[in-house]
Amino acid sequence: MGKIVVHEFISLDGVVEDPTFTFDYPFVPMMGDAIAQAMGSCKAILLGRRTFEMFAPAWSKRTAAEDPGAPFMNDSPKYVVSSTLKNGDIWKNSEIIGAYNADTIRALKESVDGGIYVSGSGTLVRALLADGLVDELHLFIYPVALGKGGRLFAESGNLKKFTMVRSEAFENGVLLAVYKTT
Repeated sequence: MGKIVVHEFISLDGVVEDPTFTFDYPFVPMMGDAIAQAMGSCKAILLGRRTFEMFAPAWSKRTAAEDPGAPFMNDSPKYVVSSTLKNGDIWKNSEIIGAYNADTIRALKESVDGGIYVSGSGTLVRALLADGLVDELHLFIYPVALGKGGRLFAESGNLKKFTMVRSEAFENGVLLAVYKTT
């Protein structure tokens, strides 16, 4: 059975929407290593429509020489949650699995022998978290509070607990916190 591994860039106040706030903090090689570690156990990618539409043109032409993550991003099977997209042909190995449905995601987890990597896709991740489908959160926490924007966790009134697996501080002020769901 697969597990869902989520990677997010997030502000101190929990905003994941439009991560342009990351631009003021130079990406350091150790961050790339940490992302590669998250991808390492994964055999597939799960994305929401908006993230897919942003990633497809950016990644589909990228080579391993330009970015060591390109082979994983381009060669892995990609599953896209969308009720409006009809064709995933803009990025090879992509399949549209329809509107969000927790049972469809559970079946996907059962069918993948390894991790399923999710990056960005805030709306999708909020739904996955609400349905208890996320197994690991890899949060790159940026030292900025935005005060507004789409947050990782929806207000639900439900307590959620996580177990810290590891943490790492980077020279640019970004903190990586890796949690497993309990």
